[in-house]
Amino acid sequence: MLQYVSPLVLLLISNVFMTFAWYGHLKNFKSSALWIVILASWGIALFEYIFQVPANRLGSEVYTLPQLKIMQEVITMVVFAGFSYWYMGQPLKLDYLWASLCLIGAVYFLFR
Repeated sequence: MLQYVSPLVLLLISNVFMTFAWYGHLKNFKSSALWIVILASWGIALFEYIFQVPANRLGSEVYTLPQLKIMQEVITMVVFAGFSYWYMGQPLKLDYLWASLCLIGAVYFLFR
């Protein structure tokens, strides 16, 4: 069971770092020089890769490549929804639900 769950947990952690590396600077570093923001984002992205590479390495032992990719996309959307709502203060819209249902459909077709 651990071999199936470990990649998911590692991908979740990786996506938290990825989301902050890609979008976190939009809240607190808008007035900072671009090169500073790039370096900070690269620093955060290092931790993303520290979790993402083992997640894919371990995940490839029990999941197919398309399954790993779709899981990563679903995790990304869940993390991004939480990030945009709680950290960035963006409202959640009904369109996000419809997009999520499309991703659930993708998961269904890859795992059936």
